[in-house]
Amino acid sequence: MSVWSLSTSSEEETGRLGRCLGRLIEQPLVILLSGDLGAGKTCFSRGLARGLGVPEEVPVASPSYTLMNAYTGRLELYHFDLYRLAEPEDLLELGMEEYLPGDGVAIVEWADLFTGLAREYLAVHLSHEQADQRRIECRAAGAGPLALMQKWQGEWLSQAGDND
Repeated sequence: MSVWSLSTSSEEETGRLGRCLGRLIEQPLVILLSGDLGAGKTCFSRGLARGLGVPEEVPVASPSYTLMNAYTGRLELYHFDLYRLAEPEDLLELGMEEYLPGDGVAIVEWADLFTGLAREYLAVHLSHEQADQRRIECRAAGAGPLALMQKWQGEWLSQAGDND
């Protein structure tokens, strides 16, 4: 499993990181998000949605109470929040097996609460460093997610160079 670690210095930058990934996704993908409350999971997810072509006027919020929100973009986006689930059986009731993997992009907040959600995935862990800074660790499992992560890293680093 390959790993890429980086830091972002603002909520906007965390969102831009998600948007950068969203623009590169061309086929169904499972993204497993983890991190403490307020670490930026929803901010990252919102950026990802915009990168996938979900219109700016469509609100993208954490589905904490609905458990899953669906959005239409270049690919369908299924945004899950597992925070309120307690048992693996809850995942079956939610119908997650239809989405992991499915026909679109599934982004799963609090994915670390359950194991074995997908065989191939991109995992993104966000943690607080200080104030608005976030430490982000990305891991890829599977050839497709690994190639995407490498492309994402190259694109992100080239954009950072453009800002100098």
